[in-house]
Amino acid sequence: MNYTNSKPDLKARAATAALALAGTLTVLSLGVATLTSEPALASEVTANVRAALAARLPKTPIDALTCEGFGGLCEVVSGKTLFYVDQAARYLVVGRLYDMETRSDVTAARLLELNPDLIAAGGARAGKQGDDHGDEQPQAAPTQVDLNTLPADGAIHWGNPAAPKVVVFSDFQCGYCQRLTGELTKAGVHVEERPISIFGAKSRALSEAVLCALDPAEALHQAYAGQAPNPRKGCKAKGLDANETFAKANRFNGTPVMVRPSDGAVLQGYRPAAEIRRFLGLDQNKGGR
Repeated sequence: MNYTNSKPDLKARAATAALALAGTLTVLSLGVATLTSEPALASEVTANVRAALAARLPKTPIDALTCEGFGGLCEVVSGKTLFYVDQAARYLVVGRLYDMETRSDVTAARLLELNPDLIAAGGARAGKQGDDHGDEQPQAAPTQVDLNTLPADGAIHWGNPAAPKVVVFSDFQCGYCQRLTGELTKAGVHVEERPISIFGAKSRALSEAVLCALDPAEALHQAYAGQAPNPRKGCKAKGLDANETFAKANRFNGTPVMVRPSDGAVLQGYRPAAEIRRFLGLDQNKGGR
């Protein structure tokens, strides 16, 4: 009697086990579907960020938006402006994004990719200003600056003294700045290099050592080569504070930055020798712009 009555129980248990197994398989299937649908989820995140930006910055055109590869941030391209937001589009970041592992200026490389022929010559943002109450365009570095506010101290001169001069704001720990020295040499120009401390205290100490060296130009190249310059005993670097105050006031949040002394035009980021020469008005008879 008990035996025969247990048969339905066995069937019920089997059915329950089958349902449990089916439920487990469903969960695994959904897990696989989730993994294979990552692009769709990324697209959804991008769409949500774009919608939030449209609500919060309705007068700012969004030309490109990507949320992949920036450590949880989203890169936003608006005209010639580049900025970053979190994935809730609550916080907006204006400035340079650095990859600390590769020691590379991600923003500078991206700006060069977006605007390979961009040479700032002043007045580029005319017509962008208006009564955008509550909808401010992210502030980029100005396209023109006044070098007359800088003292003679804090500058390191090297290169060809008889050639046109370019003023370079740099950090001796910046890989792009190191690469730029080779292009400046190829360009055959007179370089007035003004160090600033983008990478913190170590950069500051290195800048002080270079400025206090017996031969600052030689010490500059030693610093880029990873060698520690020998500063003069008791020397206090002059002009370094002025360089950094100037850079901060003009929103130079990354290096290198080149300035044309004739009109204060700004050219940001690493550039090849040919472009540097065009920027300074050289080789114009060879089809340069």
